Amino acid sequence: MTTITLPIFPLGTVLFPGARLPLRIFERRYRRLIEEVLERTDGAREFGVVAIRSGVEVGGHGVQSLYEVGCIAEIQHIQPFTDGTFDVMTRGTRRFRIHQVYPSAPDRADRADLEFLADPPSMRSRDLAARATRLFHRYRRAVLQARGLDPETPFAIPEEPVDCAYTIAAVVALDLTDRQRLLEAATVDDRLIQLTDLLNREVAMIGRLSTRAGEELARGAYSPN
Repeated sequence: MTTITLPIFPLGTVLFPGARLPLRIFERRYRRLIEEVLERTDGAREFGVVAIRSGVEVGGHGVQSLYEVGCIAEIQHIQPFTDGTFDVMTRGTRRFRIHQVYPSAPDRADRADLEFLADPPSMRSRDLAARATRLFHRYRRAVLQARGLDPETPFAIPEEPVDCAYTIAAVVALDLTDRQRLLEAATVDDRLIQLTDLLNREVAMIGRLSTRAGEELARGAYSPN
């Protein structure tokens, strides 16, 4: 497995490969993180995003512990402001596991050794992806109907199993624990099987109650590129 040392950005959310994540950067340590990324001479505008297991995002002692598996965030667009803050649009690229965290000086983000994780498909992957896609469209129709929206609004899901799994995982309304389990799944097949179980659960919940849909579902087609 390939390893790399990068600054890490703890967040109260899970980033998946292919998904876009907008960030408002205002805390001093993360403003410096963005500046350092932009100063790199190799052109790699990236850092690690990892979900917070306990604690909060903001404050000197807000984060108590992190999950071990996260996702590389690649900067696609950045808008600096005169007060030193940034609006940043990032895109998830590759999963990683944290091997070691190196605490930094005050007002600097921690750095960590990150090991990239593979997502090898199997002979079953396409069948599992097709099943998860069918369930997703059933879930999405139920969500849109519950919200009084057009249930036939198109939404594209990639056929390739790895992209299919991450696309569905990124837009289904799930709590952080479920999303983190999906990110940590050892194989794409495991991720697709988990998604099938979660989609069945969510469809049943919508049928019994109202909807707990995610905002992303009504925005149109997701692109993993």
